[in-house]
Amino acid sequence: MSRTVDARGHRCPVPSLRLRRALAEAGPGETVTLLATDPMARIDVPWLLEETGDRLLDIREADGVLTIRVETRAAPAG
Repeated sequence: MSRTVDARGHRCPVPSLRLRRALAEAGPGETVTLLATDPMARIDVPWLLEETGDRLLDIREADGVLTIRVETRAAPAG
């Protein structure tokens, strides 16, 4: 399953906050895609992922829109 967070038109820290909320709601191994027009998201998201333990899949930019794909960490084994 995957979900998309549309934070286009919002400035820092809104894109990261919305992504954080979506990651918290997502299931293990789920992909979350953030759409953002604030160039700071390119810097803020990796910092956020250091804290959450989720994995950055890729960052792409087209027509001024960043598309950042993140995979949530897997459920603990056991």
